[in-house]
Amino acid sequence: MTHRKKIIVSLRAGRLANRLVLFANAIALAEECGCQVFNAAFHSYAEFFKTTRSDIYCRYPVAKNKSRFDLIPGVAELLRKTRIFNHAFRFAAMQHRRIPFLKSSAVLLREMPGASGLNLNLEKESFENRIGGAQIIFVHTWKLRAPKLVQRHAQKIRDYFQPLDEFEKAAGATIETLRGNSDLVIGIHIRQGDYRRWKGGRYFFPVARYVAWMREIAAQFPSRQAAFFVCSDEPRSADEFSGLKIALGDALPIVDLLALSKCDFIIGPPSTFSQWASFYGATPMLHLRAAGQTIDLQPAKISDLDWMG
Repeated sequence: MTHRKKIIVSLRAGRLANRLVLFANAIALAEECGCQVFNAAFHSYAEFFKTTRSDIYCRYPVAKNKSRFDLIPGVAELLRKTRIFNHAFRFAAMQHRRIPFLKSSAVLLREMPGASGLNLNLEKESFENRIGGAQIIFVHTWKLRAPKLVQRHAQKIRDYFQPLDEFEKAAGATIETLRGNSDLVIGIHIRQGDYRRWKGGRYFFPVARYVAWMREIAAQFPSRQAAFFVCSDEPRSADEFSGLKIALGDALPIVDLLALSKCDFIIGPPSTFSQWASFYGATPMLHLRAAGQTIDLQPAKISDLDWMG
């Protein structure tokens, strides 16, 4: 297939999980509409995945031929650190109407300053109507979403984001250890850090509340041995979870993401971190939205990467 239209992600949206979610939605649109994705905004995390670590442009579909930058040892790694490609794509996105060869061939999807932002829950037709005849689509918005297309092309997206073997093995070993003496493993994502203030602390819960939720879950399965994989954005101690079978997360977010994805259920506040783990592992997820919430795993579902915050 000849990929004429190019989707260029020019927005560096937050950290690892945010960028995975935005990238995945762009891939879903590209797969549906026969486009090619370039995502230099993913450079900070490109080294974690087999596809992106070997392509300076972080392209989808995987390019058949390597760029000249990737052929020279050390050059691509150095260029990623400078962020020069992302700066160039961002400049082109913002100035495309003043650049002769882009003026008539490019369109910019962005959030306007002072506005509430775009909320793009797109299908093929709505996306094509929005971009018109443009051959280059600059994506400079966090709110690019195509949940039905993400569902349709889920396996291709998962296949693209294959982590390096060392991360996969580390995550697998942690979960397999838990499964050695239990038959139900629940992933617990404790998000504190920025959640103390984000949205007025709406989704900030003390560790003691997570422990109470964990005990509540264990009590719902009296005939099964429940164990918990606990990851957090702050250092945690096993002493905080006395009486519960647990394993604590890794220092590397990519390992925690993979470990969460291997659990039977994922529990945590609304976050792209747990959202991506749910999608990648096809693992049902339940969001914790209030301190007084009781646990009911029936509504838990696999994420289609539509949550925006």
